[in-house]
Amino acid sequence: MELKARQIAEVLNGRVDGDPEVTVKTFARIESGKPGAVCFFANPKYEKYVYASKASVIIVNENFEPSQPVSATMVRVPDAYSAVAALLDYVTAQKRSFKRYRGKYSVIRWSARLGRKVYVGEQSYIGSHTRVGDYTKIWPQVYIGDNVTIGEHCIFYPGVKIYSGSVIGDRVILQAGVVIGGDGFGFAPLPDGSYKKIEHTGNVIIEDDVEIQANTTIDKSQMGSTIVHRGAKVDNLVQIAHNVEVGENTVICAQTGIAGSTKIGRNCTLAGQAGIVGHISIADRTIVTAKTSIIKSITEEGKAFQGNPGFDHNEFMRAYVQFRKSGRK
Repeated sequence: MELKARQIAEVLNGRVDGDPEVTVKTFARIESGKPGAVCFFANPKYEKYVYASKASVIIVNENFEPSQPVSATMVRVPDAYSAVAALLDYVTAQKRSFKRYRGKYSVIRWSARLGRKVYVGEQSYIGSHTRVGDYTKIWPQVYIGDNVTIGEHCIFYPGVKIYSGSVIGDRVILQAGVVIGGDGFGFAPLPDGSYKKIEHTGNVIIEDDVEIQANTTIDKSQMGSTIVHRGAKVDNLVQIAHNVEVGENTVICAQTGIAGSTKIGRNCTLAGQAGIVGHISIADRTIVTAKTSIIKSITEEGKAFQGNPGFDHNEFMRAYVQFRKSGRK
C-alpha cells in the first residue's frame, strides 16, 4: 500500500486540508499514529490524539473544527467512520490477485464449471455439476458438494464446508470453519423412547453481499430453503437452524442461536449470546440485547428487547432500577 493524500481524497470523495502529496504506507489507530500512517477520527473522546498524533494523514468529518494546530494532513469526508471502511476495502481490492489457479492436490469433478480467474487452493474439493462464478477465491481445504451454485467475487477461507444443493450469491465471504447446509436438528420420538432421524431434503440460500464469520453453522431445511438475505452479517459461532429466514442487512453477533422455522426481519440486530426460539417472527429493525431470549413473536417494528425472557428495553431498565433499590434495603 502506498497512497498520497490526494488519492485518498479521490477514493473517498473528500477534500484535502494540508499537503496533498504526503504519502502513507500503512494504517494506524489515532492514539498510535506515526509518520507514514493514515488514521481516522470520528469519536469526540479521541480528539486530543488529533493534536498529538504523528500520523501523516488523518481522515476527519468534514465539519470538524480543530481547537489546536494539527500537524497531519487532514482528509475531510462526510462520515469518517464509514470512510475508513471504504478505504480498507479499496486497499484490499488492490492487493487481491484475480489469477486463475488450481492447486496441485485439489479435486475438481469433470462436470463442475468454473468461471474466469477462479482460484482453487490446495486440497480443496469441488463436486459434480457445481457452478463457480468469476473471480471467486477458494482457499485450501475447502469442501464444496455437488450441485452447488456460487456467484462471482466470493471468498471462502480454509475449512469451509458447503453441502450439496446450496446456493451462494455474489460477493459472499465465508470465514474459516463455516458449515453451510448440514442437516438440521430434527428427530422424531418413538414409543420405545428412542429417536428416528428426520431427513432434511431442502437447502440453504445465501444471497449477495453476505459475510459469515468463523465456525458458524447454517442448517439446510427439512423442505424448502433456509435463507440468509442480501447484506446480512453473521458473527463467529452462530447457529442458524433449519428453515430459518434472516432478513436483509440484519446483524447477528457471536454465540447467538436461532431455532428452526423462525423468521428474522430486515435491519435487525441480535447481540451476543441472544437466544431465539423456533416458529416465531421478529419484526424489522428489532434490537435484541446480549444474552436476551425471545420466546414469542415480535410484531412492532423498531423496538429493543432485554432480559430472560426478553421484554421491552425501557420497561426492563425501569424494573432494574427497582431491583437495585430493593437490594440496598
